[in-house]
Amino acid sequence: MFTGLIEELGSVRRLTLTGVSGQLSIRAKKVLEGTKIGDSIAVNGVCLTVIALGPDGFTADIMAETARRSSLGNCRPGDLVNLERAMPADGRFGGHMVAGHIDGTGTVAALRREENAVWVKIRAGADILRLVVEKGSIAIDGISLTVAEVTERDFQVSIIPHTGAETTLLGKKPGDIVNLETDIVGKYVEKLLNRQTAAPQTENTLTMDFLKEYGF
Repeated sequence: MFTGLIEELGSVRRLTLTGVSGQLSIRAKKVLEGTKIGDSIAVNGVCLTVIALGPDGFTADIMAETARRSSLGNCRPGDLVNLERAMPADGRFGGHMVAGHIDGTGTVAALRREENAVWVKIRAGADILRLVVEKGSIAIDGISLTVAEVTERDFQVSIIPHTGAETTLLGKKPGDIVNLETDIVGKYVEKLLNRQTAAPQTENTLTMDFLKEYGF
């Protein structure tokens, strides 16, 4: 589990793919502190398992599902990526619950400055937008953000200077692909509501004849 508060900007050292799966090596420093083989690190919001550690970086496997669902399969050497270690049990929960399991990708549609903030518009499919609510939470490339506006085609977030300086988001251009993870609570609520709607209604067997038969 992650919080969406980015700890460090790392850089892609290399991406080695065989088909659509392979290994991703990241140059990093801060997220290596206390990290062991088998630990989880979110890379642009994707939860990856560390399989190798060095003094200035780590390597993780990328399976085909990860490449299909996220933008990691398109990484190039030198690309900056958002990094976050899994949240410790005794740590502060400053962002929101981020599983590191990407729902899909969106496309940067526009960036617009408003005084000290920058509005970023993300275009996404209906399967993602149905779970995006105004003033709710969303993770964009692993960054915990508050949704400021939602339409049938896109949603917008407003980026403060600190978030802009500490993450990759304001370095994006219209047309760039970003990883999206909607609020995990919303997904569970939707699943439960759909089950209730789909459940067959049982026939009511309590009738007047039944009550008379048993002395009521």
